[in-house]
Amino acid sequence: MKSNEIDIHKELKKYFGFNQFKGLQEQVIKSIIGQKNTFVIMPTGGGKSLCYQLPAMLQEGLTVVVSPLIALMKDQVDDLRTHGVAAAFLNSSISAEETRAVARQINENELKLLYVSPERIAANDFQLLQWLQDKHVNRVAIDEAHCVSQWGHDFRPEYRQLKSLCDTLPGVPRIALTATADVATRADILQQLGIAPDRMV
Repeated sequence: MKSNEIDIHKELKKYFGFNQFKGLQEQVIKSIIGQKNTFVIMPTGGGKSLCYQLPAMLQEGLTVVVSPLIALMKDQVDDLRTHGVAAAFLNSSISAEETRAVARQINENELKLLYVSPERIAANDFQLLQWLQDKHVNRVAIDEAHCVSQWGHDFRPEYRQLKSLCDTLPGVPRIALTATADVATRADILQQLGIAPDRMV
């Protein structure tokens, strides 16, 4: 579905039951559907997840979501599945057998959203980066993006490895999302993830 053919208000109601967007959600979603790199600063509870979930449901390909929060990953995947959306996650909480099951789903183009921990990216488990390169990844969403910055309040070294994911998927739009970031942290996030300053929402 092309960006100019999508009635995002209708789709919002269809998938999530909401009549209208909150705050900057509509602006962000239009940017993402337009295949643009986007840096999103939105307060906790502002609906950041919907900003990449809705476009993932409406467009072809796989959206890869990097998240450091295992419990949140599971909650979001469970919620998406209740809405009939094919989603899965890869992190340290699942077995080798479950990992193989997710791999099969991706290989057969059955998933719309794949949540991956930064540790899995950094370790390049089962050559994950090369594997994703061979799939139709339409965007990469990096949640808790402040973790990428040494100036952030919750710096995680594994997030520095996300550049390798971006390099593996050249031309694939990336979305960085965080609830808070000071000026130095914002600049570092943009530089680390290769997002132009004018793409900040």
